[in-house]
Amino acid sequence: MKTLSNARVSELFEAHFGVAPQAVVKAPGRVNLIGEHTDYNGGFVLPAAINYHTYIAFAPRADRSLNVVAYNFDNASASVDLDAQQQQDANESWSNYVRGVVQEMRKQGFKLAGGDLYVAGDLHSGAGLSSSASLEMALIRALTTLSGEAVDPTQAALMGQAAENNFVGCNCGIMDQLISARGQEHAALLIDCEDLSTRAVPVPADWEILIVHSGVKRGLVDSEYNQRRQQCEQAAAFFGQQSLRGVALDQLLAAEGKLDDLSFRRARHVLTENQRTLDAAEALSKSDLSGLVKVMKESHISMRDDFSITVPAIDTLVEILTAAGGGKAGSRMTGGGFGGCVVAVAPAEVIPQLAAAVEAQYQAKTGCVPTLILAKASAGAFS
Repeated sequence: MKTLSNARVSELFEAHFGVAPQAVVKAPGRVNLIGEHTDYNGGFVLPAAINYHTYIAFAPRADRSLNVVAYNFDNASASVDLDAQQQQDANESWSNYVRGVVQEMRKQGFKLAGGDLYVAGDLHSGAGLSSSASLEMALIRALTTLSGEAVDPTQAALMGQAAENNFVGCNCGIMDQLISARGQEHAALLIDCEDLSTRAVPVPADWEILIVHSGVKRGLVDSEYNQRRQQCEQAAAFFGQQSLRGVALDQLLAAEGKLDDLSFRRARHVLTENQRTLDAAEALSKSDLSGLVKVMKESHISMRDDFSITVPAIDTLVEILTAAGGGKAGSRMTGGGFGGCVVAVAPAEVIPQLAAAVEAQYQAKTGCVPTLILAKASAGAFS
């Protein structure tokens, strides 16, 4: 996908609306280095915002409506009445994110103002790089700029999450929106999803992030994702807790055989993943490559065996990257699962051999066409 820029999206706005926009804002996608399905369990995650974005060029309107045009959907348009009760649009799924954000912002007391919006992104949708959270954060930035209202970055993230949970119908956690809002350049962000505190963890200057799209498209608004969340809630309830954050690993292990096997394995993934995430942040901060490689490998095995969210093509891709890295590259599936992307972290000089191995072996072994995406840790929408 061709990389966009503020200037290019400004040109697209002017070509469509016939006038120059007032401004252009952007919000990044993200790659999660480690900590999968821990966010909605009150756990720890270690994502980085990346240098691929959703852009919104906008200009004010005199009425109380938003006229929104989506570049990535062949310039499809939607009109949203800011004062109406928002309703799902079955025909334009992308516009439901706009409607959901408007609904949540109005609930929080934002007055908002009418505007023409041109939305364009260079994130791969369905790749697990959180194009939806990127859209939500860009929308909140654009809408608050239009209306002259202030918004706290964490509040913006919570409103974006609520839009997905309450309107779009995906019971996602807070990670995607929070990293898109608050990401930092040259650093991953260790997020405690219980209290939403964050700590920047610098990525060593000579390390790079390689994302490989497996060619297996995924969608988060699926029964499997919400089912995993229900299973985790059932496991927490067994211990009388609201979330698995309140359960210690030794408590869980002592209950093996009393808790049903499926709930036990789901919870074991989450609790061990929390510790791996803390260990990964420590390794990253100390430039401890072998430590990071170890926990990323263990994370993938846990997602495959205990949480059952990988697919054969993804497992093959991780195997190729691991072998090509020769102990100098951490790799694992990233994102909600059932397709999407694999992330690899390695010294810059190792990245070309990883890319070459994927291009030489992956399609032949799986029949899927990979897309290689070299990413940098980047600033968030409100950073």
